[in-house]
Amino acid sequence: MSHLPVFRVSLPRAPLRRRPGWRQALAACGLLLATGLAQAQAAVPAPPVSQPARAARDSLPPAVEAALARAKLPREAVSVLVAEVGGQAAPRLDWQSHVPMNPASVMKLVTTYAALDQLGPAHVWRTPVFLGGPVQDGALRGPLYIQGQGDPKLVMERLWLMMRRLQGMGIQVIVGDIVLDRSAFSVPAHDPARFDNEPWRPYNVAPDALLVNYKAVTVGFAPDPAAGVARLQYDPPLAGMQLQASVPLAPAGSECGDWRSRLQLDMADPQRIAFAGPFPASCGDKSWSLAPAQPETFAARAIEGMWRELGGKLTGTVRDGRVPAGLQPVFQAESPSLAEVVRDINKYSNNVMAQQVFLTLGMQRTGVASFEASRQALGQWWQARWGQGGQPVADNGAGLSREARITAAGLGRMLQHAWSSSVMPEFVASLPIVGVDGTLRRSLSQSQGLAHLKTGTLRDASALAGYVDAASGRRYVLVAIANHANAAAARAAWDALVDWTARDR
Repeated sequence: MSHLPVFRVSLPRAPLRRRPGWRQALAACGLLLATGLAQAQAAVPAPPVSQPARAARDSLPPAVEAALARAKLPREAVSVLVAEVGGQAAPRLDWQSHVPMNPASVMKLVTTYAALDQLGPAHVWRTPVFLGGPVQDGALRGPLYIQGQGDPKLVMERLWLMMRRLQGMGIQVIVGDIVLDRSAFSVPAHDPARFDNEPWRPYNVAPDALLVNYKAVTVGFAPDPAAGVARLQYDPPLAGMQLQASVPLAPAGSECGDWRSRLQLDMADPQRIAFAGPFPASCGDKSWSLAPAQPETFAARAIEGMWRELGGKLTGTVRDGRVPAGLQPVFQAESPSLAEVVRDINKYSNNVMAQQVFLTLGMQRTGVASFEASRQALGQWWQARWGQGGQPVADNGAGLSREARITAAGLGRMLQHAWSSSVMPEFVASLPIVGVDGTLRRSLSQSQGLAHLKTGTLRDASALAGYVDAASGRRYVLVAIANHANAAAARAAWDALVDWTARDR
């Protein structure tokens, strides 16, 4: 540490006012003190401009600029914020952070943190089951009612357990209908082809109060070289669908390659799933998740298919309806906790699960879930936490939207708040780890294991946001968003940004 030089000034012992020239002596002392202070200041070197200050002043780091140039992505189309999680220091990097941008699936961070903050990590969804008549001699004499309450993870395994529990109550035959009550959600009609004209992709399915297996069927392909075919299995089983049992194997020696395209999926007929092409044996066992046509009938097909596969009989049909007033459930199927659901949403960017959670925010306030109620609930939560500034335009809460908007500064502020909150462990653990798991498992960043980050990608939007541990021991919030026709090529720039953040010493 530098020390100021010491200056000693000898003053007359007698009072100055009694000595001749006392005014001149006092003036001389003042001049001497002023000169000494000037020399002292010159002797102490100016504090160096820190690397964070230089980065913030000079905008984007060179490696990021170079990657953007290679991607033909103009810097004006990018918004970036890198700041310490504590929020006391100035941002290490701030480039256009107050410009509203489309964050793609990074919007899921807002939805999931709002849910954890308001509902709590232990929140669960319950799906009540009702008997509309007595059970006699192994038969339910009346309808079976299943009431959806928005469970985001009523997957095939849990549907199997629900049907098994009914059989454990002595029910083998339902003499009547299975009635599905989906009235808890009030959502508009959904065209799965509207967003990108790929209706068979599971990410395009709509939310549902009774969402069964994400409205998706997993087709398994198991090569049988002796028979010259690949055998097909469908999970969950779907009643009333024509399901192809096998496909021919491709000629011996065929490489796996783009095996999905070679199968030539044909879903023109809503009643069947068909494949016109072969399957290469070199691929081994594979699976392919598909969203069949007429998604509004998926729950009915899956529930009837599972019931019949377990040996149950049904004399009526599976249809939509309402649970009669006053009828009490015989049991309730309970979902995994919100903490587990949030992990699935963020690690694997599950759109329909995110929308289910988003709608639950509105349902908790109004009793009936709608996108408008959820947008209001999210806006009120944001305003209570951070005021009007930087409020996100959440649309459907999943980021699968052309209208969603948020600023990097607003998202960064939310991430800083999340770090100091009681739900921080559940929230941070839900984010993909760079180079380790989730959507960042194949990341080319050199900072493997040092960052928890959520990705987002649309046709004209790319984003990355979360937390980065630096070599200095500091922890940073990182938000990066690009909106441009070439945004899909931004991944290398984001890798460079993560590495630059992690190298801070």
